[in-house]
Amino acid sequence: MEEKLRSKTIFEGKVITVTHDEVRLPDGNTALREVVLHRGGVGILAIEDGCILLVKQYRYPNGIDTLEIPAGKLEKGENPDEACFREFEEETNRRASSMNLIFKALPTPGYCSEVLYIYEAKDFKEVDDSLPQDEDEFINLIKMPLDEAYKKVLTSEIMDAKTIMAIQYAYINKDR
Repeated sequence: MEEKLRSKTIFEGKVITVTHDEVRLPDGNTALREVVLHRGGVGILAIEDGCILLVKQYRYPNGIDTLEIPAGKLEKGENPDEACFREFEEETNRRASSMNLIFKALPTPGYCSEVLYIYEAKDFKEVDDSLPQDEDEFINLIKMPLDEAYKKVLTSEIMDAKTIMAIQYAYINKDR
């Protein structure tokens, strides 16, 4: 195990904090670690009439439109078990009566502290009084047959990691 000796904050933003950490290695030597601190996020797998609910969204860092499961970052101090309901409603105009945590994932453990909590929405329906989308989000909801979504994973038309994991989970479990 590595022991943190010193930490210096390089950047503190709205979403991430970046630190340079000096650590002691198991052999007694020291090394530097660049760390991105992130509060984590939630993603929601939702199957409606044999179709998976996806959002199409432009992602600035990669300069492309992506297809993703509804998802979002945790607010400071927010519990993932509550955030999943909020994000699902904001992005799909649907309200779920329950959510089941299906897995947790570390998207980039080599340098980032982010933990993603992936839930499956249960007993949901479209509502007229849903929570509004974030002001800086411009997303389109897409219902796609699960088999088609799985094929888009295999052809790299869907590249978002949390979405790939959720689609594979749904595809493997579709007949259960």
